[in-house]
Amino acid sequence: MPKLTVNDIEVEVEDGSTVLHACEEAGVEIPRFCYHDRLSIAGNCRMCLVDMERAPKPIASCAMPAGDGMVIRTDTDRIKKAREGVMEFLLINHPLDCPICDQGGECDLQDQAMGYGFDESRFSENKRAVDNKHMGPLISTVMTRCIHCTRCVRFATEVAGVPELGAIGRGETMEITTYLEKTLASELSANVIDLCPVGALTSRPYAFTARPWELNKVETVDVMDALGSNIRVDARGAQVMRVLPSLNEDINEEWISDKTRYAIDGLRCQRLDRPYARGRDGHLHPVSWDEALKGLAAALRKAKPDRIAAIAGNQADVESMFALKNLMSRLGSSNIDCRQDGAKIGGNRAGYLFNSTVAGIDEADALLIIGSNPRIEAAVLNARIRRNWLSSRMPIAVVGPKVDLTYNADFLGDDPSIIDALADGSHKFSAKLKKAKRPMIIIGMGALKRTDGAAMLGKARQIAEVCGVVANGWNGFNMLHDAAARVGGLDIGFVPSRGGMDIAAMGKAAKASRLDVLWLLGADEIDFEVFSSSFVVYQGHHGDAGAHHADLVLPGAAYTEKDGIYVNTEGRVQYASRAAFPPGDAREDWAIIRAVSGIVGKSVGFDSLVELRAALCALHPHFADADQIAPAKWAPFGGRAKLASSPVGYAIDNFYMTCAISRASETMAECVRASGVENVAAVAAE
Repeated sequence: MPKLTVNDIEVEVEDGSTVLHACEEAGVEIPRFCYHDRLSIAGNCRMCLVDMERAPKPIASCAMPAGDGMVIRTDTDRIKKAREGVMEFLLINHPLDCPICDQGGECDLQDQAMGYGFDESRFSENKRAVDNKHMGPLISTVMTRCIHCTRCVRFATEVAGVPELGAIGRGETMEITTYLEKTLASELSANVIDLCPVGALTSRPYAFTARPWELNKVETVDVMDALGSNIRVDARGAQVMRVLPSLNEDINEEWISDKTRYAIDGLRCQRLDRPYARGRDGHLHPVSWDEALKGLAAALRKAKPDRIAAIAGNQADVESMFALKNLMSRLGSSNIDCRQDGAKIGGNRAGYLFNSTVAGIDEADALLIIGSNPRIEAAVLNARIRRNWLSSRMPIAVVGPKVDLTYNADFLGDDPSIIDALADGSHKFSAKLKKAKRPMIIIGMGALKRTDGAAMLGKARQIAEVCGVVANGWNGFNMLHDAAARVGGLDIGFVPSRGGMDIAAMGKAAKASRLDVLWLLGADEIDFEVFSSSFVVYQGHHGDAGAHHADLVLPGAAYTEKDGIYVNTEGRVQYASRAAFPPGDAREDWAIIRAVSGIVGKSVGFDSLVELRAALCALHPHFADADQIAPAKWAPFGGRAKLASSPVGYAIDNFYMTCAISRASETMAECVRASGVENVAAVAAE
């Protein structure tokens, strides 16, 4: 490890570090525009110049490897003058747009101009002007402001895996463009807005709506997929204005998907803000909370316990599922399910977690994907797989239809017989898994929501055991969920116990008129036609499919409007925080369930969120350990039946619309139209 001196401070840095890293280790802040920790080094802005002993001229600290014995100065007059010169050159063509620029208040150029800029320019020629570029419905461009740092180009090529951005021309005629003037075809495209150090790339939906100092900022958790990306929600009053990534090295690093960032305008549309009941005319009519709760209580008292059921949706928080499970138990019903898609999972925790953890992807040296398209189901996780593939060129194989995953993969086909061959070790890719030191399997809901999902899970476990995926302190068996509520629901046992009905059995019972009351906790992704004879109670926040088919609607709170616990696909417990209040008469979900329990006279054992969490942690202690993962013990799971002959598919075919919030979002609808197909990533790779 090299040792060097920075401003008379001796520091030691890791091998491969740069002089810029050494300066930061010494506590010296180095200005920069083109350098970014997660992108390759460009060294083209020259703002990070420092003096090195015996060097004839200043050096770019971001591009100079740290060497043993180096003596660095960052505070000399020569360096100050050099940085001021660089800043003057950058501002030569930069327009004075600060008062009207959306980046104002959060602009790196603005901040550094305060330290190194002049109050006047010596440049008297006409300023350069560049036409704005079309990058789709999410990114607004003012390319005259661009300083050619190429962060956006490197992100698109290296992280997103869509090399559609680049530079054309040379010198003063150089421009950053999408080449063909089309939408940037990536589920991570809007991260270039955060990367842009000036106002050249800004958020189109957020443009001219708020200034950063007007907003209340809350750190919370994303629920648009099961990754549990850490986010910052900025709200003004009761309205959520924008979502930005929050740094978490173990989960999403500093990236978020476009759906996470922009589906939030759906929080303002089609909201349920008061209770509704279906009248004799067949239409829903507004009612008071008192009328709604009494109507529900009457239906629950009238129904026999075995003819009552509950289904939890994909974005339900753990507290509300725990409360509903307790209420159903007090009512004498074990007909509960959190698996809207009918996935055959549950039981042993190792059988439904991403056991290697998301960060463990970096250590894998071979990967088998079964029935999952990570680019659509967890775009940020897919970028992590791509990063590992770029650095190691690890072999990747996929069982499923051919798609563009942004990295090279061997598509084995979608015939289930391939899984049989992998399980008995006769397939050629089995040898690659066996040869690898840290092999990994990712199985998705596309394989598990089939009628033979239990058998498919059993085969995946067999592959893991035969090919050494679980051995020597390494567990590379991973399940990639597509629902934020799924792992939390399975952890608390929101599945039918012995004698209870799962979602498929509920449908059969309803068809036979043997299901009187069905309680939907934000469940919008089921087949509602089979429940037409049941009294359907929908508790949720949007007028989506569930509300349209319900006989009673109870307005709940969206994920930005309540404190809640979510467990991501790797089993990490995360506490979400409220950024705004629910609209109108809507209430937090656990409070609604508590109110119903009081009216029916079936106490759930708590009267506040604090008491609820105490009861939850008493039964399931791992929920008390925020941001921690409790490792699961490997044990048998899955079925042993023969696999069906139907081809293996994927769970999601439209990235932009997967839940009630994203379906209500005008921005997501724009993205679907701009993509030209239902899902840009579902286009088969050439």
